[in-house]
Amino acid sequence: MAAIPARLHHLVVVILLLVPSLTAAQSRAFEGAPAAYARYLVDAAAMPAVDLYDYIVVGGGTAGCPLAATLAGPGGGRVLLLERGGAPSEFPALATAGGFVRTLAMADPAPESDAPAQGFTSEDGVPNVRARVLGGGTAINAGFYSRAHPEWFRRGHAEDAGMTNVWDMPLVNASYEWVERQMTFQPAVHGWQAAVRAALLEANVTPWNGFTVDHVTGTKVGATTFDASGRRRSAADLLAVARPSRLRVAIRGTVTRIITNPVGLAARRGRSPLPTIAAIGVVYQDRLLDQHQALLRPGGEVILAAGALGSPQLLLLSGIGPAPDLSSLGIPVSADIPDVGKHMYDNPRNGISFIPSVPIDHSLIQVVGIPSANGTASYLEAASYIVPVAPALRSSVPFLGSSSPLYVTVATIMEKVPGPLSEGSLWLSSTNPLESPALRFNYLSRPEDLARCVLGVRHVARVLEGRALDGFRSAVVGSTTTGRRGSSVRREFRIAGTALPADWRTNDRALASYCQQTVATLWHYHGGCVAGKVVDGSFRVIGSHAIRVVDASTFSETPGTNPQATILMMGRYVGLKMIEERHSRRPVMPP
Repeated sequence: MAAIPARLHHLVVVILLLVPSLTAAQSRAFEGAPAAYARYLVDAAAMPAVDLYDYIVVGGGTAGCPLAATLAGPGGGRVLLLERGGAPSEFPALATAGGFVRTLAMADPAPESDAPAQGFTSEDGVPNVRARVLGGGTAINAGFYSRAHPEWFRRGHAEDAGMTNVWDMPLVNASYEWVERQMTFQPAVHGWQAAVRAALLEANVTPWNGFTVDHVTGTKVGATTFDASGRRRSAADLLAVARPSRLRVAIRGTVTRIITNPVGLAARRGRSPLPTIAAIGVVYQDRLLDQHQALLRPGGEVILAAGALGSPQLLLLSGIGPAPDLSSLGIPVSADIPDVGKHMYDNPRNGISFIPSVPIDHSLIQVVGIPSANGTASYLEAASYIVPVAPALRSSVPFLGSSSPLYVTVATIMEKVPGPLSEGSLWLSSTNPLESPALRFNYLSRPEDLARCVLGVRHVARVLEGRALDGFRSAVVGSTTTGRRGSSVRREFRIAGTALPADWRTNDRALASYCQQTVATLWHYHGGCVAGKVVDGSFRVIGSHAIRVVDASTFSETPGTNPQATILMMGRYVGLKMIEERHSRRPVMPP
């Protein structure tokens, strides 16, 4: 594999930042289409100063939208869904797959920004992104949909200390199916994705499983949240099933704290574990920084669905977390829960990108290689991007030339370390709820994760060796080795970025160094409110009353190749369980 010079690697980054012009025409095609969720929306600035609800859901993202829709459906109550960002319809680039790279490239870390993606960089120095828009990650991601591996439900819940419940698998499957009926599709696989599929099979990532949403060993095509016309479905679209009289969705409303009261001794009797605090509502601010209160009706609950950064951050801001840390920031301690913000994880991504010899189609993840069904071997995925090259830069790229096309393609194959076992922590660097908290993931700090990365990157290299990818190699002229005059022509990939060590087949130490030098995120961070440590088996905050956390912050392991399917399912699942509790009967599944 031929490595592209450092200046060309920089160019690849630059052209990715120029993507906005690529998708403008595609985005305009969806402008003006009414969103099904529009009738529920209200700007937080127009909300009353004080109002009462049965359920207050904080975070209109991957879990929050299906949760709110379910709680505002049959058997539910009056629901307020609070989202700190705007609506997806305000950002045309979100509507199509072509806007994916553009959205990430334009992520703005500024707290006051209205960009749908908020950038942040961990203390490890790895850039990352969190959603700031109704629909959460489902509104900005690559759209790949695949269920958790079956072992995840046993490893990630029942075995944790303090767990009293286990997953109700019939209801889990029914909740997955509810999501899939409304927002998933079978993608048309061709071009680059079809070649990767063949290369995975050549590399013995078998068997071939065809199209399936299940997590199975081998190579498969997963579902997508982009329909046949290329339009994105996000979790926000699930809100349409709610009863309009029961649901209100306040956008640009940032929750600043949960309002809690201490629980008296009389109220604690008969409960295990004994609650020490009870939620009575939340305080949130609108875009004008005016304060509002949403209060609970008797029997109501506050449910945090603000994600792996937002949920632990809000607990800490509310005085729920490690007492010494809270006291040092001047935050009154409501409940001393040492594990809030602890056990943070992010799945390391390492990939090989190259500029192919022929133009290829734009594709997000469709094909995935799963060497082991139980989540112990790295997952293999691929994508390709068509990106514009500024005229002033074309002449500086040796193999493009000044007369080259306006667009160039970048293809990538990546591996994702499952789990992971390496963990970090999150803490408040500011008491401003608009700012992202500080965190460190400690990527690849556990030897097991580093060993998996070594094997995963080696697997990627073997996939690239496959004959199915020969057509994407570029001709490279080199000297002959026979002593004769002339030169030989060989075909190699023009690598964008750090090339693999020449002895990658045998040198584990060199590959380990490669893993550490090129580690990046796949935006699958989780933890901070881990089940068994911060929440119980029903996702209630341990030692509290009327506070739950329902999102990926409760995970100690990522669920399969991609978490969005399971987080979406989780919102529906917990909503049905809460209605069941409310009425002391099994939930009635709507058609």
